[in-house]
Amino acid sequence: MAHTLEAFRQAVRSGGPGKDGIPSIDQPRFHSADAADAMLDDHDKVVGLFLNGEARAYPQRILVWHEIVNDELQGKPVSITYCPLTGTALGFHRGDAELGVSGRLVNSNLVMYDRDTDSEWPQMLGVAIDGPLAGQGLEEIRVIWTTWGAWKARYPETRALSPETGYVRNYRRDPYGSYNPISGYYLPESSRLFPVMAESQRLPPKATVLGFRTAAGAAAVTIPALRDEAVIDLALGGTHYSVIHDAVLDTGWVFHNPQRSEIRVEDLQFGLQGVSGGGTEGLSAVNAFEAMWFAWKAFYPDTLLYQGEEQRP
Repeated sequence: MAHTLEAFRQAVRSGGPGKDGIPSIDQPRFHSADAADAMLDDHDKVVGLFLNGEARAYPQRILVWHEIVNDELQGKPVSITYCPLTGTALGFHRGDAELGVSGRLVNSNLVMYDRDTDSEWPQMLGVAIDGPLAGQGLEEIRVIWTTWGAWKARYPETRALSPETGYVRNYRRDPYGSYNPISGYYLPESSRLFPVMAESQRLPPKATVLGFRTAAGAAAVTIPALRDEAVIDLALGGTHYSVIHDAVLDTGWVFHNPQRSEIRVEDLQFGLQGVSGGGTEGLSAVNAFEAMWFAWKAFYPDTLLYQGEEQRP
């Protein structure tokens, strides 16, 4: 980590609502894609999860009011988490513990707590910074930040989180703005609301990057560069990684590629499990997620930033 646990603890701020003031969804209900179409436009953002042969979509317009869904797929307890202030969605294996919203932030990012030990976990870090589990990490699950139309095109049998959550919320209104069309807080040039531990002017503060972390460091790729180049090879900490654009979901898949195996774009296959073929055989996947640039830089100040071949570091 670029910052110490103590530095993170010192950087924690109140986000306004108290503990569980933003209530997690602990008994989620799901309905069919056809039923979800009555609420969702194809361009609306969702967080998608495919695990153990089952696909689920969690609409951003519901998550923005709750931030955490404690769910279970095929007997596996998971938490789907979303922070609107940093534009980040991450999934975690949670074991027997539920995660809740602490009401606190670090680098504008959601600080979660587990209801077993009361340890606190910044979402983008995935490591507890306070409590009995300080220093321990959560096991991440890849989730996909995409549109409802793209998700159901790839996963037609998907089910979607129902607005019948047990809470009275207007799930047709986003208190921060909109992603469809983009407006308000989510505009790339708009200002953040809370102080951060590191800053950079290399990109607009809320420009979206695809970021990943390794033992050797962190890297971020701008979404326009990923779309333009389809496959990006990066050197990080003396080894190599390949970032592959998924045009349907408009996201990226990252692989550890130490031998710099050639990735053949024309042979890549995109399906339920992500990407395969085209030279990815035998390569280890690395979890990645989209984030607003200001937040990624704040957590990972030494990050490599790739904006395109013409600006290759």
